[in-house]
Amino acid sequence: MNFTQFNLDSRLMVGIKKAGYETATPIQEAAIPAALRGRDIIGTAQTGTGKTAAFVLPILNRLLSGPRGAARALIVTPTRELADQIHDVVRVLSAGTKLKSATIYGGVGAAPQIQALRNGAEILVACPGRLLDLIAQGHAKMNQIEVLVLDEADRMFDMGFLPDVKRIIAAVPKQRQTMLFSATFPMEVEQLAAQSLMHPQKIAMGISRPAYTVSHALYPVPQHLKSALLIELLKHTDTNSVLIFTRTRRRAEKVQKQIKAAGFNVTALHSDRTQGQRQAALKGFKEGRHDIMVATDIAARGLDVESISHVINYDMPDTADAYIHRIGRTGRAQKTGDAFTLVTSEDEDLIKKLERIMGAPFKRETIEGFDYTVPAPPRPAGTIRGRGISRVEGRRERPAPTPKSYGKNRLAPRRPKR
Repeated sequence: MNFTQFNLDSRLMVGIKKAGYETATPIQEAAIPAALRGRDIIGTAQTGTGKTAAFVLPILNRLLSGPRGAARALIVTPTRELADQIHDVVRVLSAGTKLKSATIYGGVGAAPQIQALRNGAEILVACPGRLLDLIAQGHAKMNQIEVLVLDEADRMFDMGFLPDVKRIIAAVPKQRQTMLFSATFPMEVEQLAAQSLMHPQKIAMGISRPAYTVSHALYPVPQHLKSALLIELLKHTDTNSVLIFTRTRRRAEKVQKQIKAAGFNVTALHSDRTQGQRQAALKGFKEGRHDIMVATDIAARGLDVESISHVINYDMPDTADAYIHRIGRTGRAQKTGDAFTLVTSEDEDLIKKLERIMGAPFKRETIEGFDYTVPAPPRPAGTIRGRGISRVEGRRERPAPTPKSYGKNRLAPRRPKR
């Protein structure tokens, strides 16, 4: 379906052309007409399917008529990275209009956000905490909100934002259009949808399996040789755009330093970095100034970098669903990609589950010339065998939060470039 067939305001065609859109994706084809009619929507779709434009274009079309100079559309999302990415889409698609938009989130100074609200931003892309602060302070007025979008609703639940989201819903007018997007629907999200939407149209776009454009391979390795194998794997791989996942923030930092010491151009993205550092890392990776980015699962959802060629799981995630979201960062927009996972004996149960989801076994790979027999170094005094536990610290290093539920896909694994 061509975008001209949606009968959008002609001023939006400037932004659509600027974005390079020609043919609508399935989620856009299903959601845009319903949203243009003012229907409440419950949508499920994998990232990389054009979901953001599916709700941004109807919002822009609606706001081109009616009053200006006050917040009329609110998009709530769980992370600052997602807020920035959604805002980028809003700015591109609104290029032929004079609609104003702003991001609202913590980790940066509030003054520019307050000024944007005073300047009459009509579209707000917000994270719950800072938005509630500005509402309480009287800076963010919710009384004219006509459209509310709750993006990545299950992720907001995972991160503990559900009470905040309910407070935001209570602050906006009851007479509104609401669109809720969620990859999975745990009971709490289903209850939220039932309480917040009126006769919603449900739109689901196949998220039961990983993208068919991704090839998968496992690299069995002893735990103490993971970093050495990773470096060797990178040497045998085209590293133009590689995303590496670790379970914890501390490990992300450690792995980044090891990769950098090996001579690669690498950055890191995790929640211990400042907002400025996170933005710089993501921008550098998107623009190709960094070939490799090491990240925790903060980047597993919504990371919109179409050119990622490889996803490497340094650590196996906690769930099959989290694995599917991680590897969803590659093979986007019909491009092919590779997912490599370093696995130890502890990961066998999850591997078997993933193979059932895929309907076929993963291919096990080894790297020729790599010595898998190197013994583990002696353990420092005072440590206990087990993941991340020490008598000195007396606690387990907390892993970064991971998403909950996703799907499956059958793919043929592929060897890395040699």
